[in-house]
Amino acid sequence: MAVRHSGGGSADRTLALLWRNHKPAQPSQQTKLGRRPTLDLDKVVDAGIALADEQGLAAASMSGVAKALGVGTMTLYTYVPSKEELLDLMVDQVLAERDLPAPGEPRPTGWRDQINLYSEQTRAMFHRHPWLASISTIRPPVGPGMLAAREYLLSACAVLGLSPRQTNTAALAITTYIDSAAGLEAESDQLERQTGQSHDAWWTERWDLWETYFDQDRHPTMTAIWNAKGYGDGTREAADESYRFGLDRLLDGIESLRTRTP
Repeated sequence: MAVRHSGGGSADRTLALLWRNHKPAQPSQQTKLGRRPTLDLDKVVDAGIALADEQGLAAASMSGVAKALGVGTMTLYTYVPSKEELLDLMVDQVLAERDLPAPGEPRPTGWRDQINLYSEQTRAMFHRHPWLASISTIRPPVGPGMLAAREYLLSACAVLGLSPRQTNTAALAITTYIDSAAGLEAESDQLERQTGQSHDAWWTERWDLWETYFDQDRHPTMTAIWNAKGYGDGTREAADESYRFGLDRLLDGIESLRTRTP
């Protein structure tokens, strides 16, 4: 899967577009005569997301979005300057879909329950938009969607009474684990849909590996776990179990810092 990177557009242009709905209200201006435009930036972003959901990220090109909206490509450039800005707008809008409580809104009581809510919402988001798994957000779209999630995780971790540095580091560790795992899960689901073959069926086709090529003497631990039925019932069950195990152990480790001196 080809990887694209967010954050590649002009900083000033991208920030203005990302935060277009969060600017202070401007004094009303006299309405100009003429036809009211039938297209706006929100519709452009919606169309890009819909194309990516249905046909993959490659379909959400500037020409592809323009065609879906029934306008010329050059017309689209009057709303969004380039494919880099369009990608950031799409990603941040999808990030904002997560139903995470804002400051002052009701939220789960325990900090683990708050993290579990982030986990559930993030996995669901990647399931709805599997193309997110092909986007690296090392340089993220610093829009309202991204910052809302960051604020939520920091506030969830802040109740532990850690130092500010530890609070930030804990939130980053949680983000890294959940987002990366959710991306892999989405990529896994997408591969099954594209190939029409489950991962269990793929492994079954390669059963001869164990019958013909596998050397138990060179892989004694693998053999012992197999004989003890330690590999579970299937690839999906194993993935779900390992995800939950990893997240719980990560939260255990962060929570243990409560008893330590920063």
